[in-house]
Amino acid sequence: MGKKPLVDLSDDEIAVLKESSLLVGKTLAEVARHIAPGVTTAELDRLAEEFIRDNGAVPGFKGLYGCPSTLLISVNEQVVHGLPGDRALRDGDVASVDCGVLMNGFYGDSAYTFTIGEVAEPVMRLLSVTKECLEKGIEAAVEGNRTGDIGFAIQQHAESNGYGVVRELVGHGLGRKLHEAPEVPNYGRRGHGVKLRTGMVLAIEPMINMGVKEVKQLSDGWTVVTRDGKPSAHFEHNVAVKAGKAEVLSTFSYIEDVLKRKGKFVTT
Repeated sequence: MGKKPLVDLSDDEIAVLKESSLLVGKTLAEVARHIAPGVTTAELDRLAEEFIRDNGAVPGFKGLYGCPSTLLISVNEQVVHGLPGDRALRDGDVASVDCGVLMNGFYGDSAYTFTIGEVAEPVMRLLSVTKECLEKGIEAAVEGNRTGDIGFAIQQHAESNGYGVVRELVGHGLGRKLHEAPEVPNYGRRGHGVKLRTGMVLAIEPMINMGVKEVKQLSDGWTVVTRDGKPSAHFEHNVAVKAGKAEVLSTFSYIEDVLKRKGKFVTT
């Protein structure tokens, strides 16, 4: 099999994809309203699927690659791809909630790491730095740069704060398929990798560990956890590559409006 071709989207296609990305943000805001100690991850998954379908879209993950759920919810040492179930969230947990939708032929894909109850200060700092890593990656996602410039910006900020950058899982192109070329690693060297051009849409998603960078997959075939059992954080945006400054297509504003009302907003 050859490499996936790079996909360029027109301005009109990007506008349609943006609607999908914004619906993901609205869905995660629904999660934000309900996430709390005692709530199970399966409950959050059910309400997300109902919300997406009520808004004229279908869950982007469910059924893809055999995924059984609408959301992937990864708690504490789980990095990504945690499967919803009867696990009740507890005070002090953090939970990365990853969501995709398919609407009008285009995918949206975004993730946000939530705090449950009162979370220890070192874990709060991990979340804050991971969000900053996302912002720095987006700043590098401009025409003429390369994927290595994005990865370098993320890696440098994470490692300078003492955190591990996951190597086995990467961001990706986004369009009519959930995973398009190019891969977008969260580590790399400036000036290396695929050259970025206007029309590309990327899902940039730092996965940053409090401890070592190494991860392992659990026997369920999905859940990826840190090897040392320390917490991990994950934030993801969809961005359109432009000259000078990337356009962020997804948003955390709906989520953070809810969290501010709950007094749970994590600032960077």
